[in-house]
Amino acid sequence: MANVIEIQDLSVPELAPYTQLTHAQLRSQREPEKGIFIAESTKVISCALRAGCRPLSFLTEGRHLPTLIQIIPERWSSVPIYTAPRETLSSLTGYALTRGVLCAMARPALPTPEEVCRTARRLAVLENITDSTNIGAIFRSAAALGMDGVLLSPSCCDPFYRRAVRVSMGTVLQIPWAWLTGDPFQWPQPGLSTLHTLGFSTVAMALTDRSISIDNPILTQADKLAIVLGSEGDGLSAETIARCDYTARIPMFHGVDSLNVAAAGAVIFWQLRARD
Repeated sequence: MANVIEIQDLSVPELAPYTQLTHAQLRSQREPEKGIFIAESTKVISCALRAGCRPLSFLTEGRHLPTLIQIIPERWSSVPIYTAPRETLSSLTGYALTRGVLCAMARPALPTPEEVCRTARRLAVLENITDSTNIGAIFRSAAALGMDGVLLSPSCCDPFYRRAVRVSMGTVLQIPWAWLTGDPFQWPQPGLSTLHTLGFSTVAMALTDRSISIDNPILTQADKLAIVLGSEGDGLSAETIARCDYTARIPMFHGVDSLNVAAAGAVIFWQLRARD
């Protein structure tokens, strides 16, 4: 039996994760037992539930209630479902973008970088990518186009940021990922050296005089490859480029010099996926 609770006032404490807490407050402690993230839409919520995430509460327009109840496993049937008319929820900032359903979930425990690397042949490594839309799109492409895991420098946007989860269509919960923090994965050193020690060749995506094309056989035939993507504005740091084994570019036409990092990532992941 679903635990449906009708609400008239969005200021009640139970709705704080949706109405009062900023993203920084939701993740102020990275301990999984204390952190929260917000999943939007039945599709993303279903993905999160299949991945084993623990729902804390749901918030939905009344008209979406039957669909929401259908996707909630029996084990979570006692989790409160707060519901209200669209008029009541219209004062919730950004709610119109959620397709009518939100879910506050406990952050899952993340693997270590070592665990992500252990069985991977292809890694996406992200340096200082701060736009949540780009992070979400990169994760979706990485999951769909053959990457085995994602590693992020500490300066990257949190993949559990609300917009990043939504843009990724829940793939931040499907592909293994970890933060590059602490020895031996402090970024860029000794992180790059550690990847080399683990058998990965590293390729920096950058426009330099020594860039090779992404269809170069030395890349496509690599047994284990870490693909390093840089920030939206400045790209990769000079130190990172210098310490990678290769520097590569996407061949361009019509005088175009570069692509958005998320679009570039999709092209690169497909071209450099592992092929047996």
